[in-house]
Amino acid sequence: MSTATTPAPAPPAFATAPARRGPRLLRWWPAAVLVLLAVAPYSALPLPGLLDGPVGSPGSLQLLATCLLFGALATGYDLLLGRTGLLSFGHALYFAAGSYATNMFLLEAGLPFAVVAVLGLCSGALLALVLGSVSLRVSGIGFSMVTLAFAQAGSILVSRNPGGLTGGEEGRAAPAELLPSWLVGIDHTANLYWIALAYLVLTLAVVHRAVRSPTGRVWEGIKENERRVEVLGLKPYGFKLTAFVLAGALAAVGGLVHLLLTGGSTPQTTTSDFTLSLLVMVVLGGSGTRWGPMVGGILYTWADHRLGDLAGSGAVADLPAVLRVPLSQPLFLLGVLFVAVVHLLPGGLARLPSRLRRTREEHR
Repeated sequence: MSTATTPAPAPPAFATAPARRGPRLLRWWPAAVLVLLAVAPYSALPLPGLLDGPVGSPGSLQLLATCLLFGALATGYDLLLGRTGLLSFGHALYFAAGSYATNMFLLEAGLPFAVVAVLGLCSGALLALVLGSVSLRVSGIGFSMVTLAFAQAGSILVSRNPGGLTGGEEGRAAPAELLPSWLVGIDHTANLYWIALAYLVLTLAVVHRAVRSPTGRVWEGIKENERRVEVLGLKPYGFKLTAFVLAGALAAVGGLVHLLLTGGSTPQTTTSDFTLSLLVMVVLGGSGTRWGPMVGGILYTWADHRLGDLAGSGAVADLPAVLRVPLSQPLFLLGVLFVAVVHLLPGGLARLPSRLRRTREEHR
């Protein structure tokens, strides 16, 4: 004798509404943060310990713009490291190409700023295409070493100042008289800040759209198992080159923004150490996550600035030598911070909310 089971009635629609309201509200936090960042130049709110002056002061806006710039740059770099599994040590070259090419076209050709900005972007993308087509012929550690060799060669070339184009070890200042007037001077720091914010939004949008595209899913497959992608009949080389050129183009735009923020091109942006800093930012925030690299880039840049001030402060100078010597080195302080985060937060800062939720559930 069989008994028929009657399916349980579905809960009324209003019963599930409260459970959905939270996630829907959480989706709005990026827009809320964007609005706060957009109106920051109008704020006179002091943040002692975080900024040297009010939020809207030129010095604070300069630091915030630099933080946003490197947050975007780390996000673009993670397109290689966290999304495609490519560890490149030459990413700084495309950042420097955007800065130096724009500067040289301004100085040597005297072209309008809008034209040289496009040429700077194209220069970085073209350089990424040429070097990427060579570097991606090998994989794994071989790829990393080839990109490192290109980075070293590019750094040496810039420092040697061929034809007087790069300025050598001193770099080359941007010609203020050839730049738009609304981008020059301390009175226009807010405009530079908004440009840095626009660059961050552009990078986040491009990376998010690319990762969610069919090509992005192939990148994920390449990162997990490149051989399996080949078995499916796809050629990883073309997909990896696409990621390489896209990341290089985004870095070139960052070089242009950096040129405007600092007022010149510097050879430090061509070194492999610069790329290593990007690697630290990505690992600090959380590689392969949507917001992690941006958070890591912002936090690292802010800490680099603030810890430098701390290292040169009188409080550190009055300490015993055994404490004064290491604490007077900003790189030492950054290294300690990095090791602490990696040890205490595996997966970076982006994994912290999920780890807290898991811990809370385990203790219920």
